[in-house]
Amino acid sequence: MELEVRHLRALCAIADAGSLHKAARQLGMSQPSLTTQLRRIENALGAELFSRERTGCRPTPLGRSVLSRARPLVSGMASLVAEARVAAGLADGPRLRIGSTASRALVGWLRRLRNRLPGTDISLHMDVSANALLRMLAAGQLDVAFVHEVEGCPLLVPEGLERRVLVEREPQFISMARDHPAAGSPVVELADLAEDRWMVDPTVDGEWDGLRRVLGAAGLNPSVLHGDYLTAASLIAVGEAVAPCQPTSGPRDDMAIRPLRDDPLAVRLLLFSRSGAEGPGAEGAGGRDEVFADLEASYREAALRAVDYRRWLTAHKSPLLHAPAA
Repeated sequence: MELEVRHLRALCAIADAGSLHKAARQLGMSQPSLTTQLRRIENALGAELFSRERTGCRPTPLGRSVLSRARPLVSGMASLVAEARVAAGLADGPRLRIGSTASRALVGWLRRLRNRLPGTDISLHMDVSANALLRMLAAGQLDVAFVHEVEGCPLLVPEGLERRVLVEREPQFISMARDHPAAGSPVVELADLAEDRWMVDPTVDGEWDGLRRVLGAAGLNPSVLHGDYLTAASLIAVGEAVAPCQPTSGPRDDMAIRPLRDDPLAVRLLLFSRSGAEGPGAEGAGGRDEVFADLEASYREAALRAVDYRRWLTAHKSPLLHAPAA
């Protein structure tokens, strides 16, 4: 078997994610398929590239050597494809390629961008991994990336990127069943959730590490379920789990969303673009200031629509309550 760029891309994903499960999700393939592909790569090279451990996968000395050569090749190929597409004229007009982790601000942001940039081809690439989006941005596959950084778990920011801070510290609320005993309080104590099962998505960069740090600091060691947040919503609604959530989360009849006392869980919301360009778009579609202003307005709209978050913002005298002067 001859190695191809897709094989090198898979090796980089496994190393960055730290596990076959996470890497498979990022690559959009099943874990068994990725495991088989890794086994074939290792057979072709004649040795193991990763040691399989209970906590995940770690590169062997040979793996580290291969990765050091693979990364610039993968990045270079991504840049080559992006530049070739532009040169070939596949884009008929201006375009803006957006990458984002999940956010309630996305709908309003896209609406504002389309209204302000008629005729611009605006695309959206979603990923649970902020680090994966930043790598795509650095490789020229995206023009801007809107991501969150879990407090205490810094993102791996490639060189050549600029960032703007949308929200320096966004508190993470807790979602629970509507009839949960703690749901009757406007603010929830961590201790009130000590006996609950907590659900967290380990493929979201920093999510599990951040939650584990906060629970440990509070002296709690609850049962933890690992899974995606779509599954989590179903379990939360029937009282099988609780989970952190964005404060902008919309109301549901079967679920309560409450802030935690003293806001121990938080993220920073950031907008990244590449340094040196006149505007975020590959064809100059939209300047940095305008794109950021549209995102800021959309986030404020989503924040004020969420009753519990608006109450929190009022109590903390947040500047988000007031739109900037035109």
